[in-house]
Amino acid sequence: MKKTFKKKSMILAIAGSLLVGSFAGNAAFQPAEAKNPQSNEKVENVIFMIPDGYSTAYATNYRLYKGEESVMDSHLVGMHRTYSANSEVTDFAAAGTAMATGVKTNNGVIGIDPEGNKHTSILQAAEKSGKSTGLVATSTITHATPAAFASEVESRANEAAIAPQLLENDVDVLLGGGKKYFSNELLNKAQKNGYEIVSDAQSMSNLKKVDKLIGLFAEDSLTPELDRETTNEPSLQEMTAAAIEVLSKNKDGFFLMVEGSQIDWAGHANDAAWAMKDTEAFEDAVKEALDFAKKDKKTLVVIASDHDTGGMSVGGYNQSGANLDILKNVTATGDFMAAQLNEERNNIQEVVLEHTGITLTEAEIKQIKQAGNPALQINSIISRHALVGWSHTGHTGEDIPIYAYGPQAHKFAGLIENTDFPQLMAEAMKIPFK
Repeated sequence: MKKTFKKKSMILAIAGSLLVGSFAGNAAFQPAEAKNPQSNEKVENVIFMIPDGYSTAYATNYRLYKGEESVMDSHLVGMHRTYSANSEVTDFAAAGTAMATGVKTNNGVIGIDPEGNKHTSILQAAEKSGKSTGLVATSTITHATPAAFASEVESRANEAAIAPQLLENDVDVLLGGGKKYFSNELLNKAQKNGYEIVSDAQSMSNLKKVDKLIGLFAEDSLTPELDRETTNEPSLQEMTAAAIEVLSKNKDGFFLMVEGSQIDWAGHANDAAWAMKDTEAFEDAVKEALDFAKKDKKTLVVIASDHDTGGMSVGGYNQSGANLDILKNVTATGDFMAAQLNEERNNIQEVVLEHTGITLTEAEIKQIKQAGNPALQINSIISRHALVGWSHTGHTGEDIPIYAYGPQAHKFAGLIENTDFPQLMAEAMKIPFK
């Protein structure tokens, strides 16, 4: 069934204003052209930023949590549809493939359409046109979304097969987790091919005159922002800054994809505090990209999640209002707190009070003590206190907001398909695609 539904006219600007009620609070909607360069000049660089799992409810809750508009709000231009080839509700792999290659595929598949054909991504097209390329993520760098831009596999779970493809496709900058998927042999080969390899924040910040960079900062995924202070891992902002510094040396320009991977994981865990804290870390990375774009004037920044996760709501539990300030007192993820419980779970009150400032009722203590998944139960109680609702722990299928800044940002206005992103970026950069 054909589901394409595009609008490319001034009607979209009007339609876009109707969308804002769901994610702009009481602030008056200002079209992108009010604060955004809208020229048709050629774009030299594209920074594609993906806050995985982020939707309109996350945007509104984050604004309430922050107490003011996010840096993204004034750059709202439209929305996109997320369904995959075989489901109204996409997964990471199919969504990443659509946003990277412009082709719908089945859930679980990366870079290959339902007929088994492999497809070139916008990153690969940029590379072939002489631009430098990079991938940054707070997941493993071989996870579904970054993988979709530089690999083709039948199953997103095959991260060991994805790692060598990232190097075979000559991605110049790779920053994230996933050290366990890169063998010593593979890394030695990368060094011989000119890559500098780092494994902690300090080493990355001390780099000088690097043309190619691999930063693998954890065996698996990076630590959630709430818990990152216990590690020597860099922030998403720091990785974004390092990637831009390396890639911007190419006079022919660059393509960079930056993923705030763990906003999604917070959604799966129904962990409202984790979601807000990783959104804050993502916003810091967005500021880094926008600062560069404003100075450079030839950089297009596009921000869009791949899907919603968790079915978050603003308010809930048959109550009116929201209480996001409670989340500012939370200093650890539900997973971290659950790991601090002793075998008898008789220290629940102490652990939760220490990390949230919430004094639990006897009923809440009993719920956590009897829970098969104590982390999820802790998160549920915190969310109830904050009046952040959740519909479940998986993905949902609603349309997702798009933000854009820079020359040709207007191309992303209105309601578009997730498959439109790479084609529009290619047109902006004036490079061959498809």
